[in-house]
Amino acid sequence: MIFNKEGSTTIVTQEKSTIGDFLKNLEEKYTTFKNDNVIINLFSLKNLTPEDITEFLMLSKRHKANKRSFVIVTDQVTYEEVSEEITVVPTLQEAYDLVEMEEIERDLEF
Repeated sequence: MIFNKEGSTTIVTQEKSTIGDFLKNLEEKYTTFKNDNVIINLFSLKNLTPEDITEFLMLSKRHKANKRSFVIVTDQVTYEEVSEEITVVPTLQEAYDLVEMEEIERDLEF
Protein backbone atom coordinates (compact mmCIF):
# COMPACT_ATOMS: atom_id res chain seq x y z
CA MET A 1 0.00 0.00 0.00
CA ILE A 2 1.41 3.35 -1.05
CA PHE A 3 0.37 6.67 0.53
CA ASN A 4 1.04 9.94 -1.31
CA LYS A 5 -0.03 13.17 0.35
CA GLU A 6 -0.67 16.23 -1.81
CA GLY A 7 -1.90 19.17 0.23
CA SER A 8 -5.05 18.09 2.07
CA THR A 9 -5.51 14.98 -0.07
CA THR A 10 -4.03 11.52 0.47
CA ILE A 11 -3.86 9.14 -2.49
CA VAL A 12 -3.80 5.49 -1.47
CA THR A 13 -2.61 3.02 -4.09
CA GLN A 14 -2.75 -0.73 -3.72
CA GLU A 15 -0.48 -2.73 -5.97
CA LYS A 16 -1.01 -6.35 -4.92
CA SER A 17 -3.65 -7.54 -2.53
CA THR A 18 -7.20 -8.66 -2.18
CA ILE A 19 -9.89 -6.10 -1.44
CA GLY A 20 -10.34 -7.63 2.03
CA ASP A 21 -6.64 -7.29 2.89
CA PHE A 22 -6.56 -3.79 1.43
CA LEU A 23 -9.53 -2.69 3.56
CA LYS A 24 -8.00 -4.23 6.67
CA ASN A 25 -4.76 -2.30 6.07
CA LEU A 26 -6.73 0.90 5.40
CA GLU A 27 -8.59 0.53 8.68
CA GLU A 28 -5.31 -0.01 10.55
CA LYS A 29 -3.77 3.13 9.05
CA TYR A 30 -6.95 5.23 9.09
CA THR A 31 -5.73 7.63 11.80
CA THR A 32 -2.86 8.73 9.53
CA PHE A 33 -5.22 10.12 6.88
CA LYS A 34 -8.57 10.60 8.64
CA ASN A 35 -8.37 14.41 8.38
CA ASP A 36 -7.52 14.40 4.66
CA ASN A 37 -9.57 13.98 1.54
CA VAL A 38 -8.91 10.44 0.31
CA ILE A 39 -8.50 9.07 -3.19
CA ILE A 40 -8.33 5.27 -3.39
CA ASN A 41 -6.50 4.29 -6.58
CA LEU A 42 -7.47 0.75 -7.60
CA PHE A 43 -6.06 0.80 -11.14
CA SER A 44 -3.56 -1.98 -10.49
CA LEU A 45 -6.20 -4.40 -9.18
CA LYS A 46 -7.76 -6.57 -11.87
CA ASN A 47 -11.21 -8.14 -12.12
CA LEU A 48 -12.93 -5.74 -9.72
CA THR A 49 -16.66 -6.19 -9.26
CA PRO A 50 -19.34 -3.84 -7.93
CA GLU A 51 -19.38 -6.00 -4.80
CA ASP A 52 -15.66 -5.30 -4.28
CA ILE A 53 -16.32 -1.56 -4.42
CA THR A 54 -19.31 -1.89 -2.08
CA GLU A 55 -16.94 -3.22 0.59
CA PHE A 56 -15.67 0.36 0.94
CA LEU A 57 -19.15 1.64 1.85
CA MET A 58 -18.76 1.79 5.63
CA LEU A 59 -15.35 3.46 5.44
CA SER A 60 -16.65 5.91 2.85
CA LYS A 61 -19.67 6.83 4.99
CA ARG A 62 -17.52 7.33 8.10
CA HIS A 63 -15.04 9.48 6.20
CA LYS A 64 -17.69 11.63 4.51
CA ALA A 65 -19.44 12.14 7.86
CA ASN A 66 -16.30 14.05 8.90
CA LYS A 67 -16.79 16.39 5.93
CA ARG A 68 -13.97 14.91 3.87
CA SER A 69 -14.03 13.51 0.34
CA PHE A 70 -13.63 9.78 -0.30
CA VAL A 71 -13.23 8.84 -3.97
CA ILE A 72 -12.47 5.46 -5.54
CA VAL A 73 -10.68 5.40 -8.89
CA THR A 74 -11.24 2.45 -11.19
CA ASP A 75 -12.29 1.99 -14.79
CA GLN A 76 -13.60 -1.53 -14.15
CA VAL A 77 -16.75 -0.52 -12.24
CA THR A 78 -18.92 2.50 -12.98
CA TYR A 79 -20.78 4.70 -10.55
CA GLU A 80 -24.06 3.33 -11.95
CA GLU A 81 -23.15 -0.16 -10.69
CA VAL A 82 -22.71 0.76 -7.02
CA SER A 83 -24.60 2.60 -4.30
CA GLU A 84 -24.80 6.33 -4.83
CA GLU A 85 -23.21 6.68 -1.39
CA ILE A 86 -19.90 5.56 -2.90
CA THR A 87 -18.07 7.92 -5.24
CA VAL A 88 -16.42 6.10 -8.16
CA VAL A 89 -14.63 7.80 -11.04
CA PRO A 90 -12.62 6.33 -13.95
CA THR A 91 -9.50 8.55 -13.77
CA LEU A 92 -7.24 10.18 -11.21
CA GLN A 93 -7.84 13.58 -12.83
CA GLU A 94 -11.58 13.22 -12.29
CA ALA A 95 -10.91 12.27 -8.67
CA TYR A 96 -8.82 15.42 -8.15
CA ASP A 97 -11.50 17.53 -9.83
CA LEU A 98 -14.25 16.01 -7.69
CA VAL A 99 -12.31 16.58 -4.47
CA GLU A 100 -11.76 20.21 -5.48
CA MET A 101 -15.47 20.70 -6.23
CA GLU A 102 -16.48 19.12 -2.92
CA GLU A 103 -14.01 21.36 -1.07
CA ILE A 104 -15.60 24.42 -2.69
CA GLU A 105 -19.09 23.18 -1.75
CA ARG A 106 -18.00 22.67 1.85
CA ASP A 107 -16.43 26.15 1.94
CA LEU A 108 -19.69 27.62 0.65
CA GLU A 109 -21.64 25.44 3.11
CA PHE A 110 -23.76 23.54 0.57
